[in-house]
Amino acid sequence: MKASVLLKSSLLTSLFVISSCATTKYSEDISKNNYSNLEAGKVYVVKMRDGSPTQKILFRNVVGENLVGTAGKKDSTEVVIPKSKVAAVKDRSKARIAAGATIIGAAGVAALVISATRAD
Repeated sequence: MKASVLLKSSLLTSLFVISSCATTKYSEDISKNNYSNLEAGKVYVVKMRDGSPTQKILFRNVVGENLVGTAGKKDSTEVVIPKSKVAAVKDRSKARIAAGATIIGAAGVAALVISATRAD
């Protein structure tokens, strides 16, 4: 009985972790990448392909071969990132929601395991 509850709880936990992905990865071939899912006015964290530090950007639009935005909601410094350097883009709002859902899911799984072990 304990093994089946543990198996169910681990499967449930892995389901939450897999479904909580909020990062879009891009290939080196720029023509295959679709930047239409980026929304103007949202804050994204951009991971660079060359290993340079990640950049936070308040996205405005795509101009030619560049992502254009500002450094933040309060900082109006223009940020231009070439598409060829983008490895991944993470939506900060979705990441927060996903982290909250994962924590709630983990708490639910823990409650399930504890109640199942006490029932035996």
